[in-house]
Amino acid sequence: MLAGHSNEPVTFPGCVPVHPTDLPTRPHDYDPVERCKMFNLAKGILVNNFVELEPGPFKAMEEGEWCKPDIFPIGPLTRIGPEQPTANRFECLKWLDKHPAGSVLFVSFGSGGTLAQNQLDELAFGLEKSGQRFLWAVKSPSEKVNASYLGAKGDPDLFSFLPDGFLKRVGDRGLVVSSWVPQVEILGHGSTGGFLTHCGWNSILESIANGVPMIAWPLFAEQRMNAVNLTDGLGVAYRVKVGENGLVGRDEIEKCVRSLIEGEDGLKKRTKVAELKEGGAMALSQEGSSTRAILHVRERGRKRERRGKVTELVWEPKASPCGLHIIVCTSVPHQPDKPAHTPEPHPMSVHMA
Repeated sequence: MLAGHSNEPVTFPGCVPVHPTDLPTRPHDYDPVERCKMFNLAKGILVNNFVELEPGPFKAMEEGEWCKPDIFPIGPLTRIGPEQPTANRFECLKWLDKHPAGSVLFVSFGSGGTLAQNQLDELAFGLEKSGQRFLWAVKSPSEKVNASYLGAKGDPDLFSFLPDGFLKRVGDRGLVVSSWVPQVEILGHGSTGGFLTHCGWNSILESIANGVPMIAWPLFAEQRMNAVNLTDGLGVAYRVKVGENGLVGRDEIEKCVRSLIEGEDGLKKRTKVAELKEGGAMALSQEGSSTRAILHVRERGRKRERRGKVTELVWEPKASPCGLHIIVCTSVPHQPDKPAHTPEPHPMSVHMA
């Protein structure tokens, strides 16, 4: 379902209501209806999620006859940082070492999110007014308030688009970085106490896996729906409010940052996300829900093998047309005289975003 003209909240089975303006807009590069029809070609769908994170939707899909094919939550699967510090440790991590536990807000809109110059100015002034410590992975501004991957780029002249005197005024309580930053390591650092995020799913999982509460600032695609779930469903984030001029104002930013880092309600969100972190760890434990789901998929493959329908399951990473990372699991027909990597395998499990 895509964003429409009705003002009535949309209710999906097991989910919190979603306002139509928070539904994904129609993609420009493919037909979402035709894409959804392709789900029926699969025997199952592996999702990078876990039952303890969204028990309502998973229960509804398990009990509803309308939900085909079967859904297997196998997450949270996130990249992990090095177990031991290296000699070439990032400067931003060394900077974090100098600050108290839970005192720094990490600000990043992902690898593709950019802001217009006037919105970037408001964000800078909001961070400054908050008086809180922050680590900001910034990109040069775009022409649109909420831009996408198409306009994202770094800028060798970092200081040219920041407000005059901004870096001098914030001093050592703020670090602005224009190059790539090790997000997982930053979120896992003890000094990080919050994450201002564009609400991409990978970023959300990484934040939850490290027990870091969030400020939701969605830009495009499904990120607005993710933001609704973070705030209304899970209660682990504040969501910035967009003003009548189409901008998130500096006062709004200041309020959200202060509330998250030093407010009582921010402490509640930190407690809640810590519970979800524990739930994610349990899901991936030996007897956890995600481990059981993976074993279920493997057992189904073995049954097909015993019936002579499959020789092996082949797992390979791919990139979807919308830029998401997926894993495709294919079942290879049983052909004793041919190698296992038979051309044109039949789809068994797709979509892990």
